[in-house]
Amino acid sequence: MPESARSKRTAELLNDQCFCVGAEPAALARALETVGGPADVAALVAERCPHLFASQAVFVSSSQAAQMKQLMAAIESVVALPAYRAAVLENAPPIARFDPGAKGVFFGYDFHVAPDDVGLIEINTNAGGALLNAAMARAGRPCCLLGETPASGDEAAQVLETALVDMFRKEWSLSGRTGALRRIAIVDTDPEAQYLYPEFLLFRQLFLRHGIDALIAGPDALRWHEGRLLHGELEIDLVYNRLTDFLLEEAASAALRAAYLARAVVLTPHPQAHALYADKRNLALLTDPAWLQAIGVPAELQAILLAGIPRTEVLTPENAERMWATRKQWFFKPTAGFGGRAAYRGDKLTKRAWQDILEGDYVAQAVMAPAARMVGDADAPEKLKFDIRHYTYEGQVQLTVARVYQGQTTNFRTPGGGFAAVYQV
Repeated sequence: MPESARSKRTAELLNDQCFCVGAEPAALARALETVGGPADVAALVAERCPHLFASQAVFVSSSQAAQMKQLMAAIESVVALPAYRAAVLENAPPIARFDPGAKGVFFGYDFHVAPDDVGLIEINTNAGGALLNAAMARAGRPCCLLGETPASGDEAAQVLETALVDMFRKEWSLSGRTGALRRIAIVDTDPEAQYLYPEFLLFRQLFLRHGIDALIAGPDALRWHEGRLLHGELEIDLVYNRLTDFLLEEAASAALRAAYLARAVVLTPHPQAHALYADKRNLALLTDPAWLQAIGVPAELQAILLAGIPRTEVLTPENAERMWATRKQWFFKPTAGFGGRAAYRGDKLTKRAWQDILEGDYVAQAVMAPAARMVGDADAPEKLKFDIRHYTYEGQVQLTVARVYQGQTTNFRTPGGGFAAVYQV
């Protein structure tokens, strides 16, 4: 058996039969307390999101890991092409054509893996969970079969945390700033009500430990006054943007939008990053051979994209009848959706839901089933699904994790599910 096939088979067997590798709850609590500062983040996680961390780790083969890395590099190469950027931004709202200089923090490339294939499901430009996974790394333990732990232990977690702070400082300098980064606002709608609010607390504490003042606020708590973005009387230098108002269109985002367009604040991630990467209509372009040829994508990159991204089409009146007839082959997603919001599996689609889809902006992506992970213990195992998320910055992978779940999409509400460490076989 070839080495790559043996590696894939080993990963599949470990996902099916290994029950010994996973961060222990007590170790996770200690890790969260280590970085959580005065707020009891561990208790908050236990109370509000008890299924944030999976009971077992996940395994992938070295060849699957290489395929994912190759595909991400190909996408970055295509997005850098002037013809791609011009075509995408021409059809984007005006705010997306504003280039702030910053690249955008916490891109998330989400994959399904299969024994003989990998498939990019979507790209996010404000992927949450990286700092929570740093805490999980602190709580990690070696795999008894592989003799290694991926990015585990205090030292590895500290390296990651320092790299994350350096990323925000680089965003500051890429935006043309020369002085020190003094204050960051972590911004989301009604932040204390957000499911991942514990991570906001971790980020605030991380920034404070590195000499950067930090606060957590909703966009409506910010004000645009005399050329400055303020929270109370405090001037904000940089906004770590966790909003799902990707284009700053809502009334609550008015002050932030004005400051951003005036270059009075660094916003990261920002509308242009979302338009270039996360708008799901881009997946239709990246799986259209004729379009890729027309904008001059080299043949070797075309082959990687077409092999690694499930075929995607924008839903239109012209193809609606065909899409309904073949609906079991497709997964329908809103072009600017997130977190599985209003996404539909074609084989579960009702005519009422189909009407909602026709009235919205949707893409149809060829179904690629997620891989499975057995969780629990050998006496009472339970099969859950998982996907693989790569957190990247400037095209470089910072962290790779899995998300283990049950149901249609990841939800962090499945017993035994949640974020999981990833071991490469």
